[in-house]
Amino acid sequence: MDFKSELLKSIWYAFTALDVEKNGKVSKSQLKVLSHNLYTALHIPHDPVALEEHFQDNDDGPVSNEGYMPYLNKYILAKANDGTFDKETFDDLCWMMTAKKNYKPGMEAGLCSRKDAFKLWCLFNMLSEDRYPLVMIPEEVEYLLKKIASAMSLEWERNGLDDCYCQDPTLLDGMTVWTFLELMGSGRLLKSEGTGAVSLAVDEVFQEMYHDVLKKGYMWKKGLVRRNWNERWFVLKPSVIQYYVSEDLKEKKGEILLDKRCVTEAIQDKEGRRCLFCIKTANRTFEISASDLKHRLEWMQAIQTAIRLLAEGKRSLHKELKLRRRENREQSSKQQTLQGLQEEKRQERQIQEREQLEAEALHKEEEEREQQQHMQRALERQLRDAEKARANMETEIAQKEAESEKQRLRIRELEMIQKALEKALEAEILARVEEERARVRQASLLEEEEDKLKQLSRLKQEQEALLQQTQQEKHEILQDMTEKAQALKVASLELEKLQESRQKSNQFLEEAKKKLCRASCHVKHWNVQLNRLMKPISPGGHVGHDQPALNTELPVHQRGAFASNEFIVKKQLCNTDRRLPGAHIPNSQSVWPSRLYSEEEEEEEEEEEVQEQLRKVSLTETDSKRCETNRSSH
Repeated sequence: MDFKSELLKSIWYAFTALDVEKNGKVSKSQLKVLSHNLYTALHIPHDPVALEEHFQDNDDGPVSNEGYMPYLNKYILAKANDGTFDKETFDDLCWMMTAKKNYKPGMEAGLCSRKDAFKLWCLFNMLSEDRYPLVMIPEEVEYLLKKIASAMSLEWERNGLDDCYCQDPTLLDGMTVWTFLELMGSGRLLKSEGTGAVSLAVDEVFQEMYHDVLKKGYMWKKGLVRRNWNERWFVLKPSVIQYYVSEDLKEKKGEILLDKRCVTEAIQDKEGRRCLFCIKTANRTFEISASDLKHRLEWMQAIQTAIRLLAEGKRSLHKELKLRRRENREQSSKQQTLQGLQEEKRQERQIQEREQLEAEALHKEEEEREQQQHMQRALERQLRDAEKARANMETEIAQKEAESEKQRLRIRELEMIQKALEKALEAEILARVEEERARVRQASLLEEEEDKLKQLSRLKQEQEALLQQTQQEKHEILQDMTEKAQALKVASLELEKLQESRQKSNQFLEEAKKKLCRASCHVKHWNVQLNRLMKPISPGGHVGHDQPALNTELPVHQRGAFASNEFIVKKQLCNTDRRLPGAHIPNSQSVWPSRLYSEEEEEEEEEEEVQEQLRKVSLTETDSKRCETNRSSH
């Protein structure tokens, strides 16, 4: 099987997935999308004009499979080159397109996951026959099941496969991939304890057959520069040996390129290493140590197999094995045909013997024929009569042919009407598809509208909650404002009262000032009197005779009057003199000081009352100012 045939099998699945009506025809728009994806997967430069130019005479109708094949061979398969793209990515694209239509959800619930189904699909395409629709014959199905069972270290039992053939004998002619995947998922073809073992076995067979991994495993390799031994995970393919740090294949350390001139041979143990062998290439000799003699022999045989494939110009071991199995089947079929030919010859001999017996019987019959000639002449006469009847029948046939020609014209008209009806039906189908799309879009719009309505209702509820909260806060603020207004009103009333009291206190202050002025005048007057009276009187003298005239223009303390401190000192001296023994004060001098003292005390009390009133007035002014500040703050 060549490279283009492998690609064509995967493309066939993608094409049939687009064939919705299963009549071998796909619309041009779908073929454009398919071609664009194939260009991308195969890393081919895009040519969007080629498809339009190739099918420019058939722009309205669908394109058949045969009509797409010339374009596929000329513009896609002819430009695809092996090694320029990832084959697994290309198959994954075709699998994705065909799995949407044919892969049932119930298959994934069995032993095989969707990823395992993709790998089995790739292996099926590899082992299927080169005829369409693609099927895998029973011999190849048995070969694949044996490979998977051996990967699980199990012995395959064909009872399940025989039961399937008994239930459906058509499977003996070939099994489709979807039937194969359904039977694998159900566990009828392969018995296993769990899906994990099946997945590992399928992956191992996939790596071996699809990616041409001839062998893989851990071995020790001697370095080129540092000459130390490191354990590496080796992967052998027909043209290269790749080695990694571990089996997860994340860190690649190098590779050994193989060609038909490479040689592998065993070497003696050295440097504490055993089971050594070397691979000699054109540039370098690689020394490798296996775990035991068995693994060394297996690796050397696998490498020699890869070198033999390179020398023979073959790309894959399993593809070569498939060709050999097919040749063996063809040889066995040829042997069966030879046996059939021998049987036919034997039957021919029997026929010849029978013919000889028949000749003898014919000789005997000749005599009987002579007797029958007379009867034949009579029959000839009857034949002439029959010819006349035949002529009559021919005329009737000509009439019938004319009628049939009319019927053919009628049939052609009906065919034209049928084609017109088919076109109308296709237009109706397209209109229904557009209607379905519109319904899908309308459904999506309705869903979005429902989401928006839900959001709107939620926002409305939040708005109502906020309105209730704002109304409550507004009500509280109104209550606070009314309370503050009432407090302001009360404060204004208190302020008015304080202003009235202030006016009264101002009036009272004026009166107090007037009283203080009168009191100061009285004090001045009494100081003058006291100063005059406190002057000693000489014996025999008269009061007021030797007294100098009072100068009213001088200040009080310069007129001879007592100051308040002097008056107090004088009073204290008088009191001390009054307490001294033998002290004698005239009656005239003892009477007027007591009167003077009472008047002074009254004046002092008046002054204290005035000061107390002044203090109250100042307190009232401070209270009024405080009320004004509170009112301004409110």
